[in-house]
Amino acid sequence: MRHLKGKGGSKRGFPAFPRKLWGGLARCETRNHGFEGRGACRPTEMLEARHRMDAPPTRSARRGTSRIPSGDGAPEPSPDAVLIRRTLAEIAPVADKVTSYFYALVFTAHPDLRGMFPAAMDVQRDRLLKALLTAAEHIDDPEVLTAYLRRLGAGHRKYGTQSGHYPPVGEALLGALARYAQDTWGPETEAAWVRTYTAISQIMIDAASEAETKAPPWWHAEVVSHDLRTSDIAVLTVRPDQPYPFLAGQYTSLETPWWPRVWRHYSFASAPRADGLLSFHVKAVPAGWVSNALVRHARPGDVLRLGPPAGSMVVDHSTDNGMLCLGGGTGIAPIKALIEDVAEHGERRPVEVFFGARSDDDLYDKDTLLGLQRSHPWLSVRPVVCDEGLAGQLPQAVGTHGPWSSYDAFVSGPAAMIRSGVDALKRIGIPGERIRHDEVEELAGVAG
Repeated sequence: MRHLKGKGGSKRGFPAFPRKLWGGLARCETRNHGFEGRGACRPTEMLEARHRMDAPPTRSARRGTSRIPSGDGAPEPSPDAVLIRRTLAEIAPVADKVTSYFYALVFTAHPDLRGMFPAAMDVQRDRLLKALLTAAEHIDDPEVLTAYLRRLGAGHRKYGTQSGHYPPVGEALLGALARYAQDTWGPETEAAWVRTYTAISQIMIDAASEAETKAPPWWHAEVVSHDLRTSDIAVLTVRPDQPYPFLAGQYTSLETPWWPRVWRHYSFASAPRADGLLSFHVKAVPAGWVSNALVRHARPGDVLRLGPPAGSMVVDHSTDNGMLCLGGGTGIAPIKALIEDVAEHGERRPVEVFFGARSDDDLYDKDTLLGLQRSHPWLSVRPVVCDEGLAGQLPQAVGTHGPWSSYDAFVSGPAAMIRSGVDALKRIGIPGERIRHDEVEELAGVAG
């Protein structure tokens, strides 16, 4: 069995940003994380309390209500959100420079952190900063933001992230913003970013702490079979070294021994199995480090690493609504898992599957799906060849059938297809709250 190895380095050249205004952050990061306890706080309460002070009363948008709108009908942002968005708008044209300077500050002041990142930063380098900036941009939506940050915090355990790593990252974040947002930067803006990052980091720290009591930060998984379906699509089956609990329709992050510390998301291609094996469908794409390694180099006996399961594209077994499923390319993998899940629960709800690919040869799992259709009279499978692109033709094919207004919808595939598919489903009458799909931004890196 071949195992994972890695090595890290460091680089110097930029001074660290001064440690000011971080007393509040240090005081907040006190609970159960090895800090001296002073003024512990609940981060979700912090977000909500700050939000209540900064803005008019709010009600949950997810329950059909929204914040009191401004004169033009748009929600009125909080003062902190206004300051943060001004900063984001200013740095947008120089995002690459901000990212490079951010990491220079991190690695110069804390060279020990360099080993937590890939040796080649080209692919991974903007992910941490992008996640932080995305979270900050949505600071006015505590419910959605908290769920996102909890997943992020629990998932970051696989990188070896500890609570003590958050202040250095926050310090570098402020340093990079101060350098490249000089027109909008000032004491009030800096304080807004400190409050925001304090809340963000505490939610992630608490989520990681809770996850430690429930699951390991990662699982080793041995490849037991490698089935090359086409010249660039492979089905991998792996055996985790310990039980791996997940739900049909979810996905995981995966690291190979050829690219240490480079993780990519892949959906599970089956419902949980009695033998504990896990399957993934992988398409090798140009310049895709992980995907090419898995398709062209992985063999039985190789050992991969898996992060924790994630995703909410799962079956609601409390309803008997029909299911409309759109799977583009290897996005059919989680759809297949959903079909198995419905079958295992003994349900007979109608399940309508549209499986799209750019050519008939790329309908690599068509025979398996048609076999499931023969076994289950409630299942209908429609292969769709999309020679002009999945984003256009697959949603169009769905629109020629129906009606679908009483169905729950599931969409999986390339990011552009998910976006167009969701829009098309809304146009044909499926409410947005009944459309489930993987997070597009989170899965944009699947192709790598």
